Amino acid sequence: MEVLPDIVAPEPVIVFCGLAGAASTKLRDHYYETPGNSFWQSLHLSGLSSRQLRPDEDRIVADLGLGLTDLVGHWDPRWVEIDALVEKLGRWQPEWIAFTSKGVAHEAARALGVRRPGLGPVDWHLGPAQVFVLPGVSGANQRRDYDGRPNRLSWWRDLAGMVDGDPRLRPT
Repeated sequence: MEVLPDIVAPEPVIVFCGLAGAASTKLRDHYYETPGNSFWQSLHLSGLSSRQLRPDEDRIVADLGLGLTDLVGHWDPRWVEIDALVEKLGRWQPEWIAFTSKGVAHEAARALGVRRPGLGPVDWHLGPAQVFVLPGVSGANQRRDYDGRPNRLSWWRDLAGMVDGDPRLRPT
């Protein structure tokens, strides 16, 4: 059972990937709608969106040239469906897959049998997409170590800088 349907632009530049399956996600109707979650604010402040979207506007990400998906497409987070994600990325052909926390990236790395990554760009790909690891956007991930940086936003701005000028990206 899919927790939330994928929302993905044709030929997306970045697909953001979270980890469904936690109890807090069972009641959600939209991506990143739990209280205190910084995803939508970070998307805007990084320059990837011209305004701060609300969770109920999650479908707009496709208009921006982006996408949203989950690493686990069902309610049991112990079953990482890495092959299904790789297959989807092969269809979508994004330049980047951005995991929205180290925890998500570590689950993907475990499923692939590769080294656990830190934050930022990673030296491995999933399908055609290079991996970028963002700090967790959960409200519980505040005032933590961001791999030597003072805040989460600096990592988001790095990702935005890597795709700046891509004609598929439409932040308006």
